[in-house]
Amino acid sequence: MRADVRQVADGTYLVHGSQTNWVILTEGDALTLIDTGYPGDRESLLDSLARVGGTPEAVTAVLITHAHNDHLGSAEYLRARYGTPVLCHAAEVPHARREFLHQVNVRDVLRNVWRPGVLPWSLHALRSGGKAHIPVAEPQALALGGPLDLPGRPVPVPTPGHTLGHCAFHLPDRGVVISGDALVTAHPTSRLHGPHLLPDMFHHERAAALASLDRFTELDGDLLLPGHGEAHRGPVAETVGHARERAL
Repeated sequence: MRADVRQVADGTYLVHGSQTNWVILTEGDALTLIDTGYPGDRESLLDSLARVGGTPEAVTAVLITHAHNDHLGSAEYLRARYGTPVLCHAAEVPHARREFLHQVNVRDVLRNVWRPGVLPWSLHALRSGGKAHIPVAEPQALALGGPLDLPGRPVPVPTPGHTLGHCAFHLPDRGVVISGDALVTAHPTSRLHGPHLLPDMFHHERAAALASLDRFTELDGDLLLPGHGEAHRGPVAETVGHARERAL
């Protein structure tokens, strides 16, 4: 399947999978991959690496914003087949290993199935491996407090709430914030377009997810790359303000 790859800044590519985004950062021949889509997106994921001139072997690390199946999909595949390190926040490491699972469940979906978009989204999620058991065997904890020594020099920004260890990434040299599911611009189950929180059923702790928006206001950048939806241009502090207004 051909990937929808868009260059949004120097060495920075936003890729739209079947319903989830991932980001590729390039530096010379080396790549950093942030998130991996659903398990069913693997062909598109591999195509996206080729489209930016890379290969799976060139991926120096996979960074995971959080360990939901629509972001974790091919992380273990890359680790097991190519030896690619898989990194996430320390609080997300046991989640990636599937020692527990903080993910919307069947009961939550059935409670919300009357809402527009929920039934088609849930059917797509099932077809794409949303309920598959795909633990990462050896996830590693991210080092916090500064840029990682990886292509793009991403800076981890803990943003808990959607999951316990959700982590965004800041590219200060490129003016980019990669928000994962802490801040999105669209989702099949939401009527909102533009910056907003995901519907409540997707958050482990909604109050914490709302509080984590404050972390984004501290970041210098004018391009937001969300886990779902289109890229959003504009000062990140203003972007967060719009999302907060919609969440109250």
